[in-house]
Amino acid sequence: MRIALAEAEALAAAELRRAGAGAAMAEATARSLVLAEAQGLGSHGLARVAQYAVHLRNGRADGAATPAVLRRRGAALVVDAGEGLAFAACELAVAEAIAAARQQGVAIAGVVRSHHAGVIVDHLRPAVAAGMVGLGFSNSPAAMPAAGGKHPIFGTNPVAAAFPRRSGDPLLIDLSLSEVARGKLMVAAKKGEAIPEGWALDAAGRPTTDPQAALTGSMLAIGAVSSPKGAMLALVVELLVTALIGAHFGYEASSFFVDEGNRPGIGQLFVVIDPDALAGNASYLDRVEALVAEMLVDEGVRLPGARRAALLRRAQAEGIEVADALVAAWRG
Repeated sequence: MRIALAEAEALAAAELRRAGAGAAMAEATARSLVLAEAQGLGSHGLARVAQYAVHLRNGRADGAATPAVLRRRGAALVVDAGEGLAFAACELAVAEAIAAARQQGVAIAGVVRSHHAGVIVDHLRPAVAAGMVGLGFSNSPAAMPAAGGKHPIFGTNPVAAAFPRRSGDPLLIDLSLSEVARGKLMVAAKKGEAIPEGWALDAAGRPTTDPQAALTGSMLAIGAVSSPKGAMLALVVELLVTALIGAHFGYEASSFFVDEGNRPGIGQLFVVIDPDALAGNASYLDRVEALVAEMLVDEGVRLPGARRAALLRRAQAEGIEVADALVAAWRG
């Protein structure tokens, strides 16, 4: 069934409210999930509503939490998500960072006592709309070992960046630091298919092609078979969003994929930069367009974020496809 984005948001928000989320938390979460769905990112879209609802009902997330600025010094601040769902807290952090960057040229905002934050680059869209560059980072429950290690310590720890352009869609870059998404292991396990070597380790720290063994073991970082670089990047993100701002390490958080467990308390970190404070807006925009033009000299180059933008425009015009049974259940 194809439904309008506004209806999808209203239905998802209502389901989250029934699970115990406050109105602001439910609405911010629903907006983000529908935005992900509209961009073809189903793994971070409406499929997450049921997961979040279970976490709310089981106490893994506090539906009554209201995000607030915990600490501030100059253009640096920390937002406390209150152990609720992450989206309203991330919205507040980025909004505060934009306001601070207008005054100071650059700002950094952390989010602590947080939860799964969805598509990290989407939190940076307000910065792009304000003509600013945004960087985003998050940790997640342990899934990857340190370089040379065997047991999971780091999450898949996504990194995101958003760059406004003079015309055309912004450049949106968003990637996790595991070789593949954990969801690919789950799909392979359901189908009874093997996975390529280099994706994961089993619980004993041995390379495996068995997805079931991999799900009880650990993911490998990008390029881990030949280089420690991916694991080192995961370490950088882990330290930025834990030691620097005071959030939990990934190994201290229960998996998002289980119903029972602790309140994860992980972190997100956003950096917002006003180009006018550095090269100047005109120079920045000129240089971005020059680089884009050079990239597009080669046939087949696709700018980061272009596919998502096209899918989003289509979804805004035509709505999104949602399973009939799910719509019926949410409509009651």
